[in-house]
Amino acid sequence: MPDLIITCMPAINTSLGCAQMEKLPEFIAKKRLLAERYAVAFAELDGVRFFTEQAFARSNYWLNTLILDKDYAEQRDEVLKVTNGNGIMTRPAWTLMPRLPMHKNCPRMNLDVAEDMARRIINIPSSANLIKDEL
Repeated sequence: MPDLIITCMPAINTSLGCAQMEKLPEFIAKKRLLAERYAVAFAELDGVRFFTEQAFARSNYWLNTLILDKDYAEQRDEVLKVTNGNGIMTRPAWTLMPRLPMHKNCPRMNLDVAEDMARRIINIPSSANLIKDEL
C-alpha cells in the first residue's frame, strides 16, 4: 500500500478561506438582490427573459443569464457586440464540449437542446460588487 500523503493548506490560505466563508451570507444576499433587479429590469422586454430560480430551489445567483426567445437567437452576437462595446461585459454561456478541438471526435449523445440553448444564452455581469453596501 502506498504511503498516505496528506497535504495541508498553508495557514494563510486557510485564514483567507475562513474569512471569505464568514462573508458568504452577505455575498449571496447581494447576488440575490442583483438578480431581483435584473428580473425587474428585463421583465417587460420582448424576446428575452432573465433566468430565475425554480419554485423548488434557492439559487445563489453565482451566474446571471438572459435567455433569448428562439425567434431572437440570431441576434445574440449583435447583443454581445453592443453591450461589450458600451462597457457591459457579456458573453455567450458556454462552448459545448464536442465543439472543443480536443473533443470533436469523441462519442456524444444528442445535444439538440444544449445546442439550442447555447445559441440563445447570454451571461451578464454577476459580481456581488455591483451591489454597493445596500444591505
